[in-house]
Amino acid sequence: MIETPTQDPEYDDAAIRFLAVLWGEGYLSPGGPEEVDRVLAGLDLSGKRVLDLGCGAGGITLHIARTHHPAEIVGFDVELPVIEAARRAADAAGLSDRVSFVQAAPGELPFADGSFDIVFSKDALVHVAGKEAIFRDIFRVLKPGGVFAASDWLIGHDGEPSTEMRDYLDAEGLSFGMASSARYLSVMEAAGFQSATATSRNGWYREVARGELHRLQGPLRAAAVAEVGEAYVDKNIRTWSAMQKVLDTGEHCPTHLRGQKPGGSAA
Repeated sequence: MIETPTQDPEYDDAAIRFLAVLWGEGYLSPGGPEEVDRVLAGLDLSGKRVLDLGCGAGGITLHIARTHHPAEIVGFDVELPVIEAARRAADAAGLSDRVSFVQAAPGELPFADGSFDIVFSKDALVHVAGKEAIFRDIFRVLKPGGVFAASDWLIGHDGEPSTEMRDYLDAEGLSFGMASSARYLSVMEAAGFQSATATSRNGWYREVARGELHRLQGPLRAAAVAEVGEAYVDKNIRTWSAMQKVLDTGEHCPTHLRGQKPGGSAA
């Protein structure tokens, strides 16, 4: 949720409510706190200043604040509905002294050079078509020695998407700018990151998504319909069915990304 214009949000209150039923309160991407912790594996965030880039409704930001004990974590998103939900959640959790949320229009990140020890992102950069610009900006706002740690939704190849992938993207109806792991690594290295890595999570999410679809069709259906209505749920069942096809072929490839800005000491 980086590049979508704020006047026409893709993640409105209905999307927030629906995804909370499926993925947990405040989560707009799959895997819950366990997947967040896997993205951050091996990093010590205690006492650090952290940016959650594309923070959505704030569930992940609050989990990081509670569990990883940064000195401060800032959630950033371009969409106002999710930022408003995140601020309410931080207030309710009593975490507003360590957690803040910033909303701004698409473009250069509204933070000074070298502001953060860690830049984290969870399945948000897929919404950014200009990968080169966003990675230059991520590099800029990191301190020397700072670390970028993320998960994102990638496509398994360069070139044109398959018919099945086009069907999935049409069903999703979101501003997805998917790119391959080779392109991500190239862009990260061009921005200045060292030790850039990309680790496929297709095998994991292929099975998780199958379970999500099963629950939407069965145990979770009534709760989801109560939140957003039958038509909204049926639309998402069609989306998950289309997504499962490209997960099974490997063309849809959720991936963990990691890179470090040279200088300073490792996070």
